[in-house]
Amino acid sequence: MGSQTLARLGIRTHHQPCAACRMLRRRCDSNCILAPYFPGDEPDKFAGVHKVFGASNVIKMIQMVEETNREDAVKALVYEARARLRDPVYGSTGTIFQLQKMVQDLKLQLKSTNARVLELQQQKDQLLGIFMNVDHLAVLSSVDHGPSFSLDYEDSMASNLLI
Repeated sequence: MGSQTLARLGIRTHHQPCAACRMLRRRCDSNCILAPYFPGDEPDKFAGVHKVFGASNVIKMIQMVEETNREDAVKALVYEARARLRDPVYGSTGTIFQLQKMVQDLKLQLKSTNARVLELQQQKDQLLGIFMNVDHLAVLSSVDHGPSFSLDYEDSMASNLLI
């Protein structure tokens, strides 16, 4: 049976006070607007919001939001309150700026890494081209000139790399 059904039958139920009412030392009744969002077992959640915004402002903000969006609004208030307690000047904006700076730095790092990969790919292609030309020259030289084969200075340097 639900608590409303029990109340209609005249049976008293023990209503656990929410964290807000417990902190404000007031009676928490069944129609407390803060109870669904600040359960009694999470007192730190309301403490931060209360410290930054104040209880009456929190109640007003929650009442201004449609019931379907209230849970998200409370999550945003809790997040902003925690951010304000960590960084009283910038709050969550400071965190956003830090994350944007990290994204910029990572984009620069990615651009640099991509340039280095392209550079290494070009070097690899050049080396493969040199090796392919040396092998091709060796095959042609043996066919055209018979068994005698001579390399000029650049070709001998390339063949030294192969060894």
